[in-house]
Amino acid sequence: MEKVSADARFRELVASAKPTIAVFKTTWCKDCHFIDPFMPQVIEAYQDRLNFIEIDRDDLPDLCSELNILGIPSFIAFREGQELVRFVSKLRKTRDEIEQFLDRAIEVANALSK
Repeated sequence: MEKVSADARFRELVASAKPTIAVFKTTWCKDCHFIDPFMPQVIEAYQDRLNFIEIDRDDLPDLCSELNILGIPSFIAFREGQELVRFVSKLRKTRDEIEQFLDRAIEVANALSK
């Protein structure tokens, strides 16, 4: 998962025709670290259908403000620069919940392609 620290690079990556999942985190967020052990396997399972990028909310505060990123970790699916769907909650996110979100992101992307 590419770590993005520049606004221009973020916009370049989410402009892809292949859906991109942006994961917004910080170094000090305990719930962000909770997902670290299983995210590599999740990314590997979905890498043929989705791109993944990571953004530290503290590195790009203006972008996060523009996107209304309040809770972290937050997951937003983009395709061709447009937001498709997001997964944000105050609760700790489980692997199953993240995978359900990724499946939904793929469904939305496929529905919009038709």
